[in-house]
Amino acid sequence: MDTLSYKTISANKETATKEWVVVDATDQVVGRLGAKVAKLLRGKYKPNFTPHVDCGDNVIIINADKVKFTGNKWNDKIYLSYTGYPGGQREITPARLMAKPNGAEKLMKRVVKGMLPKNRLGAKLLGNLYVYEGSEHKHEAQTPKVIDINTLK
Repeated sequence: MDTLSYKTISANKETATKEWVVVDATDQVVGRLGAKVAKLLRGKYKPNFTPHVDCGDNVIIINADKVKFTGNKWNDKIYLSYTGYPGGQREITPARLMAKPNGAEKLMKRVVKGMLPKNRLGAKLLGNLYVYEGSEHKHEAQTPKVIDINTLK
């Protein structure tokens, strides 16, 4: 058997095939949607996944204002942040976050950011996420393909 013919494919910035995909968030549970979007951003659904390279897709989330939480998490779940000053720990619930301007975008970015690596690659991958509260987006020139998020594992 010729073992030299089985080469491990390692993608790099030039060989990565990045696509544009649209995900409809209507009636989706926030955590499950965030996990699948994070895997799309990372490129884990692709056969040439490489952990240290941005080989994932550019993801557009539409109808982000129609997401849902299970249970009573709209009011019971708490997101913490810290200003850097003594006594500067702040907390906010998803319901109060959604009430702010661009609240749905902030909520989805926060959820997906927690599911990406905590390094420079994770910050770069988060830049490939575009969240819109309505069903319209401004990326028609990229001809994104619409995918059903429920078919992904």
